[in-house]
Amino acid sequence: MIEILKQPWPWYVAGVIAGLTVPALLLLGNRHFGISSSLRHICASCFPANIKFFKYDWKKEAWNMFFVGGIVLGAVIATAWLADPNPVQVAPALADELASYGVADYQSMVPADLFDWKYLLTPRSFILIVVGGFLVGFGTRYAGGCTSGHAIMGLSNLQLPSLIATMSFMAGGFIMANLILPHILSL
Repeated sequence: MIEILKQPWPWYVAGVIAGLTVPALLLLGNRHFGISSSLRHICASCFPANIKFFKYDWKKEAWNMFFVGGIVLGAVIATAWLADPNPVQVAPALADELASYGVADYQSMVPADLFDWKYLLTPRSFILIVVGGFLVGFGTRYAGGCTSGHAIMGLSNLQLPSLIATMSFMAGGFIMANLILPHILSL
């Protein structure tokens, strides 16, 4: 059984499980799926201030914090006991392209050449981590939710704003991966 958990699951199994989360949440508790709102709930509960955005009854959404806690706990369990000791497999064409940018260490989930303490203060790591983090946070707030909330929950509810947001997320991802990222990696 543990060997099954250590292997990557096919998309048609993992996708169905992720997809069934939405109706399960709706049927079992009339709850909406989304991760980005949990940061708002945490801020509202831990830092009570006179900020209008954080003045609401966050206790009604406390279940969401348990959901996020389960994600963190699952990540810890997966990292500690279910991790694959082999290097991450990267397609040869992608490995060649990344090598041309000086990215060749795939021993962990993220390339150490980009996300390691000794590279943290380089221009490309600063752009990827700090600027990228700001843009993700800004985009999530501006779009009224994250990719999981819009693409999984919003689309399953046939919401037009979620369709527009998801198409924008995808277009932004394609533009970033194919047009902008190569310039950042060449820094």
